[in-house]
Amino acid sequence: MEIVLSDKSYEIIVKRHALDTVGEWIASLWQNKKIAIISDEHVFPLYGEKIQQQLANYEVCHYTVPAGESSKSLEMANNLYDFLADQQFTRSDAIIALGGGVVGDLASFVASTYMRGIAFVQIPTSLLAQVDSSIGGKTAVNSSKAKNMIGTFAQPDGVLIDPETLNTLPELRVREGIAEIIKCGAISDASLWNDLEKLTGIQDLLAHSEAIILKALEVKKTVVEEDEFDNGSRLLLNFGHTIGHAIENTAGYGKISHGEAVAIGMVKISQTAEKKNLSPAGITNKIKAMNQKYQLPITYQPWEAEKFYTAITHDKKARGSSLNIILLAEIGKAYIKKIKLTEIKEFLLEGE
Repeated sequence: MEIVLSDKSYEIIVKRHALDTVGEWIASLWQNKKIAIISDEHVFPLYGEKIQQQLANYEVCHYTVPAGESSKSLEMANNLYDFLADQQFTRSDAIIALGGGVVGDLASFVASTYMRGIAFVQIPTSLLAQVDSSIGGKTAVNSSKAKNMIGTFAQPDGVLIDPETLNTLPELRVREGIAEIIKCGAISDASLWNDLEKLTGIQDLLAHSEAIILKALEVKKTVVEEDEFDNGSRLLLNFGHTIGHAIENTAGYGKISHGEAVAIGMVKISQTAEKKNLSPAGITNKIKAMNQKYQLPITYQPWEAEKFYTAITHDKKARGSSLNIILLAEIGKAYIKKIKLTEIKEFLLEGE
């Protein structure tokens, strides 16, 4: 699969045991570079040595960050800048992001800003990163005000996805990736939704993960190619995310996973849209049933209106005095509705 953009194209490899060919892959992309592998304390012990052995022709160093959302910070980014400077990295050198969404977002943000930008690739090892965050060029760290508030658009030189890495994930991390796959089916691919309905559950999905990942990536590839900088159709990928990000923010990052928050957000926004006749009757129950099939939550308590309102008004999807909300016209088709920020609390929290 290839992402084709106006000024850059890159390949996404989705293949079981792809980690066995990292050395060949990197050699096809880069020559004469120092390489820093940025990973976390859980992932690097699993795959780091294997990758380093395949990069014997390169000068390779590595930096491991604590696992979890707290590492997606400006403080950690600064630690990485210092590390790269100490290793005498220049603009001709490169980074491998090896890990889940936190590592991918952090490492790519650092790559895009160190010396005004150095090359990087993504090797996502979590399902969430494989179907969502490693693709499309969004990089970010969190601020105290909102998730992903500080970031850049920077495309990798390539993405390598090995579904075998999913076998080492805790089930919670698998579930949160499934939430993003459900989202892809809901907004753009009714056949993917039907596939999810036919599968018997999480283990069956993992058995068919290569095909499911590819279908989810096709959804993201299409909208990224149409709207690289998130001003139009790419906003559709944010279905469930406005409320989801507010849940993460108000609960405290790491208290509830991104995928769980998005799952709840999809239910909540659809419930509101149904009440207002903006989505068809019964669509919320379909989303609830899909979430429950894959052991994802469908509600979150308590709904604290003022905290949610504050978090939502800091959402990156806000444009001027309005916010773009993503709603479903039907399963497999979404649309954007613009709502004034002054009306958002009533719109999102009606009936609570």
